Amino acid sequence: MVPTRSERPHIPAALQLTAFGPMPDDYAVSLGRLLLLAALGAGACLVGVELMITAVALPGIVAHFGDWTLIRHASWVVNGYLLAYIATMPLAGRAADRYGLPLLFQLALLVFAAGSLLAGAAQTLDQLIAARVLQGMGGGAIVPLATAGASHLFAGAPRARALGAVAALTFLGMAIGPFAGAAVLETFEIAPVLDDAGLRRTLAFDLLAPAWRWVFYLGAPVAILAMAYLWAAAPAWPRSRAGAGLDLLGAALFTVALAAALLALTWVGEEAGPLDPAILALIAIAATILVVLRLRTAREPFLEPRLFTDRIFASAMLVSLLTGYALATAIVGGAVFVDRVRYGGPEEQRIALGALAGAMALGALGSGFVLRRTGVVLISLFGLGLGTAGLGLLAFSRPSTALIVLAAGLALFGLGFGVTVTPRSTAAVEALGRGAYGVASAGVTVARMLGMAVGLAVLTAIGSNRIKALSVVEVDQAARDAVLPPGLRGRPLEDGLVVEALERWAAGEAAGILTGLFAIAAAVMVLAIVPALMMGRGNTGDGEDAADTAGRGAARDDEGEAALAL
Repeated sequence: MVPTRSERPHIPAALQLTAFGPMPDDYAVSLGRLLLLAALGAGACLVGVELMITAVALPGIVAHFGDWTLIRHASWVVNGYLLAYIATMPLAGRAADRYGLPLLFQLALLVFAAGSLLAGAAQTLDQLIAARVLQGMGGGAIVPLATAGASHLFAGAPRARALGAVAALTFLGMAIGPFAGAAVLETFEIAPVLDDAGLRRTLAFDLLAPAWRWVFYLGAPVAILAMAYLWAAAPAWPRSRAGAGLDLLGAALFTVALAAALLALTWVGEEAGPLDPAILALIAIAATILVVLRLRTAREPFLEPRLFTDRIFASAMLVSLLTGYALATAIVGGAVFVDRVRYGGPEEQRIALGALAGAMALGALGSGFVLRRTGVVLISLFGLGLGTAGLGLLAFSRPSTALIVLAAGLALFGLGFGVTVTPRSTAAVEALGRGAYGVASAGVTVARMLGMAVGLAVLTAIGSNRIKALSVVEVDQAARDAVLPPGLRGRPLEDGLVVEALERWAAGEAAGILTGLFAIAAAVMVLAIVPALMMGRGNTGDGEDAADTAGRGAARDDEGEAALAL
């Protein structure tokens, strides 16, 4: 029960929040609320860092637990995180309307920190995947809670700027990720030090080495600091309204359906795998039917099905889904290309993925300045064209391709992807009206993460099947001789010249796999042109909020609000 005005504890004017009532547009922007916004933005930035820093660490993780023949299994280090993120985000958005937001945000940060520590300490691949699921649950809640908090803290034009700041900090985190990951991998390689100290067979060695563990460890103190600051700065932020309970059953069914579908896609072509893709596909279909029934019968369902009947909103969701697929291919494919084709280290990954993330942030922020002049369709088509061109350039890469060319392709894609962010988000927000900007923004983000999960599953399935077919050269002399130069045929695998020749051959084959995946992603970007054309309002007036009397000024606010849908 929300206390009456006389029962509420005294809160300094600088920290009075809109949960106590509506805030006028001309309410002064206080230092206290700016500091609270900084704490919320720090959490969003942390989630952005996490997405890219894990891509840098993934090759080291795969090498530590086995080799690239385990790519199906290891892909769930990323896909498990994405799955939990997708499932948690809509629940967090609804919870923000019902419960004390600072408490929820602190809980999300605590879950993220716990998952980070457990991921760093994982001793098996399965333990790491489980920890990443926990980390994804925290990360999936942080972004919608941060944007909801920014909406409560500010009103009118300051709200748009606040939400834009949260978006900018998330993209800033994504740009920082590759550089932070490379720095951590170079700085925290302490295995030789521990070995010299006679600690190789100790618990300390298992928990502190190799360096990829610190990629996860270092996220925990940042999350805890943000959590502690928010706890100190907002002690009496009550829940904004009462409402029906969260649709946990719907969320659980949706998670089962999505997990089964992704697992089926991941294990396609693996005859001796632990999971039968056909059975998984049947589970996914059955769970999807139950999800549809739940959405039709629940009082406040996990996902609101009527929203998808709006043409503009549905088109924006589809653009986000398809570009998310391409994004996963660019991030993971770029990291693997540097590691497996170029045999490059963290420094090269920093350059390649840093170019991708930096250009993505630049495109997302820059498109907001020209959106009102061009409209959502034109700027979206421009972004899709840039992204397709970047992936096309990557599709022609070879082992001999210069790093600067690879980075240019990733940067061109990143710029194009970033340019599409604001128009699709603005289209979704304006289609549903100001009363549903939170739902619209969360929907676009969930679609992007779902596309990334599907993209990673496809990349894993194709890559794993090809790697399995090529790995026969390690055990079959005849197969090995077929790919070796004539002067090296018949020599044992232990021969240094044979190893060198096989590495060159493997790099070429890996390049062929990845360039094919880049070409598929480019085709997916081309497909996104169709829904992008459907995002235009035309003469239908779809999604206009008749009750909104602010006219185009409100639409401009919505553009800022749309920036939260990353």
